[in-house]
Amino acid sequence: MLNEDSDEFKNFCRMSPNDFDFLLSKVEPLITKQKTRLRVPIPAKVRLALTLRFLATGDSYRSLHHLFKISSAAITFIIQEVCTAINTVLKDQIKMPRTTTEWLNIESGFSRKYPHCVGCIDGKHVVIQCPINSGTEKYKGTYSFVLLALVDSNYCFIFADIGAQDRISDGGIFQNSVLWEKISTGTINLPPDSPLSDGQCNMPHVFLGDGAFALSKHVMIPFPGNHVMGSLQRTFNMRLSSARVVVENVFGLLTTVFRIFKKPMEIKKDKAKLITMTCILLHNFLRNSRTSRDIYTPRGTFDTVVDGEIMNEGSWRRNVCTNQAIRPIPVVDSRASQSAILIRNEFASFFLKQNC
Repeated sequence: MLNEDSDEFKNFCRMSPNDFDFLLSKVEPLITKQKTRLRVPIPAKVRLALTLRFLATGDSYRSLHHLFKISSAAITFIIQEVCTAINTVLKDQIKMPRTTTEWLNIESGFSRKYPHCVGCIDGKHVVIQCPINSGTEKYKGTYSFVLLALVDSNYCFIFADIGAQDRISDGGIFQNSVLWEKISTGTINLPPDSPLSDGQCNMPHVFLGDGAFALSKHVMIPFPGNHVMGSLQRTFNMRLSSARVVVENVFGLLTTVFRIFKKPMEIKKDKAKLITMTCILLHNFLRNSRTSRDIYTPRGTFDTVVDGEIMNEGSWRRNVCTNQAIRPIPVVDSRASQSAILIRNEFASFFLKQNC
């Protein structure tokens, strides 16, 4: 199964043999056990392969026991230990920009579809089947925690906040996040307001969200309702959708490639959070890898979008499960400030002029 020349290896570990060896070299010092007279330790290579298999397939501990000939009790500890090591060695795979120059580099990837966009934001409930008396709160009949993420045009995470309080309403998730705190206190270092290509008015740099977020100076969301083709509102919504499709594709890919999310995870909340962040870090690692990128996301993986409409669906959509663990946050009603409404209208007018 771990034959470095086999296609089976790539399907087994979701990465190239070179990247497996690289990752192994990084985590090996953290997961290797000492040999004793009473015990021959499980090799680090096997520990890593077992964990990647678990994340990629969602196999039960019993299935992994038959495949690796390791007890279920040992598998429990191995997965947690290896995921912790992966989080340690890959933590720099997610870096939110710190300077205006770095934000402008992200904006350049969106500028053709939505100028002044510096990322697409989305929130999800990650559902778990929590053990009895675990202390985890229920969310609408299920146990869950919140994943809030920001994605760039290269389908990579640039920010991920896992585990907002379960009791916070859907509408309050973003306002209680680290990202919103940075935005509201001005410590995020977004580029200064500047005119659009043909405008006189200074416009802010913005994140693109959906109806689960509130409209604000730095967060643009669609106009609610249905609108006539060619109208200002419809034109704006199409442009926003064309740019924001990246975050839908990233979450779609995450839940279909890492099959641990094919159904609610039957583990405790803290371990589920650890596993979720491990998959996010591995996603960026594989997207940024020269040897694994085409294995992880071959041609046709992502949607092809024209004028806000999906012309060719990405291959990940064929593998979506109905009971998957990562689920959308419902649309919420919220009141926007007059200044935020004017900013959205200015963007909408700009896009409408471009279409004329």
